[in-house]
Parts: sequence; C-alpha cells; structure tokens
Amino acid sequence: MKTLREAAFELSERLSALFSPDATGWCPWQGDTRWFADDPNWRGLTWFHEFFDGDTGRGCGAIHQTGWTALIARCLDDKAWQDRS
Repeated sequence: MKTLREAAFELSERLSALFSPDATGWCPWQGDTRWFADDPNWRGLTWFHEFFDGDTGRGCGAIHQTGWTALIARCLDDKAWQDRS
C-alpha cells in the first residue's frame, strides 16, 4: 500500500507525462494530431483539454483553460525541480 505522498507523486508523474514530448516532439495529449510536433507555427504550443483518454492520454473535450490547468502547471514545475537535482 502506498502512502498519500507516494500516491500524490505517482499522480503528478502521470499528469506530467501527458505533456512531456518524445524525441520527435510529440506528446500524448496530441493524439493523432501531428501538427503540434511537425508544423513550426504550432510546435511548442500546448492545449489544456478538459478531459483525457485514460488509455492513450489523447486530449478530449473542451480546449479552453480549465480549473485544473494550475494543477498541471504545478506538477510540471515540481518535476522540473526534481529533474535538476
């Protein structure tokens, strides 16, 4: 059984993984849409979807800034600090 801290860390890692690009620049939230990785006008832009496919991480639903955007920003910031140490 995990502690609450371990569970929170694992959830943070999973959320961060949705927005972490692979070697080609593709992120799981992009699904089959390649223009975010391939088109220089879209590269580096991130849409924060309201929902995500539980199996693939593909973004679903609205793409407006939702309330959880601050949460994923915090998770990514925490991950960046951990990666530096």
